[in-house]
Amino acid sequence: MGVPIGDLLPRTKIELEQIDSVAIDAFNAIYQFLSIIRQRDGTPLMDDAGRITSHLSGLFYRTAHIIEAGVRPVYVFDGEPPELKKDTVIKRKVTRERATQEWLQARAEGRVDAFKYAQASARLDEQVLESSKALLRYLGIPVVNASSEGEAQAAYMTSKGDVSFTASQDADALLFGTPRLVRNLTITGRRKLPGKNVYVHISPELFELDDILASLEINREQLIEVSILVGTDYNKGVKGIGPKKALRMVKSFGIQRVLDNLGESLDYERIKQFFLDPDVNHEYDLKWAPVKEEELISFLCDEHDFSRERVENTLQRITGVQHEADQRSLAQWL
Repeated sequence: MGVPIGDLLPRTKIELEQIDSVAIDAFNAIYQFLSIIRQRDGTPLMDDAGRITSHLSGLFYRTAHIIEAGVRPVYVFDGEPPELKKDTVIKRKVTRERATQEWLQARAEGRVDAFKYAQASARLDEQVLESSKALLRYLGIPVVNASSEGEAQAAYMTSKGDVSFTASQDADALLFGTPRLVRNLTITGRRKLPGKNVYVHISPELFELDDILASLEINREQLIEVSILVGTDYNKGVKGIGPKKALRMVKSFGIQRVLDNLGESLDYERIKQFFLDPDVNHEYDLKWAPVKEEELISFLCDEHDFSRERVENTLQRITGVQHEADQRSLAQWL
């Protein structure tokens, strides 16, 4: 997912406590939870009715963790994918279907690579999306439905100053103009590298658009052009051109001359314009509310078989943080 230009981009470490408010790319985060939170053979967590709950576990406990750090999250959900993304959507569907078949076979044979294929088979259906939104409403967290791409919506909200950061694993939000992007917000901690018996510690990283452009000595339009040459969700990249080569060529010649020299034809202006002026929802409500404890416990424990003790302990920590925040706000008016 996303444009593969991460190696070009300077970044710094950031602590959760330095983040006051953040628009989180919901699809991106939920895919992570569905991929990572699984049993050894790749089977996702399920309730007694056979409904997948991996995403609910990730959303609840990870969101609780960032709330405890004083962060006010907003989750932004994708709307209709743009026509430009049609080929990517079809390709991803085929990949998931193929991975599902590979996973089922690997699991039946007891193979160690079953988990790898299971991760690639993760998909968002209506049950996953609606249950995710229900959980967030019970937590009192704003949910914003984007007109189209969630990252574009989050970038718009951040650039307006309605939130301070955008959170996503993909760099696309920078192309959409977010001034500050945080990676690894929802997956911090010890993680196993794919296909290797090696674990690394993952912590949040901050990408600041102005610093990136200054470091690379380009403007935002040129950053988009570099990405188009490498490949985005809206176009195939030019064969043989990686991020470093694309950067060098755009700075030296500009994308049109690069394409002419290579004999390539690409409607890059349409793609660039989409990044510069995406379809976004201008009508959204960012109101954080107290946790609806009874409804949340019923939803997670009675409906989806979560541990009541663990849920209640987590809620105690969340409500404690909210109470302290309310007391600080009240003190400012005394």
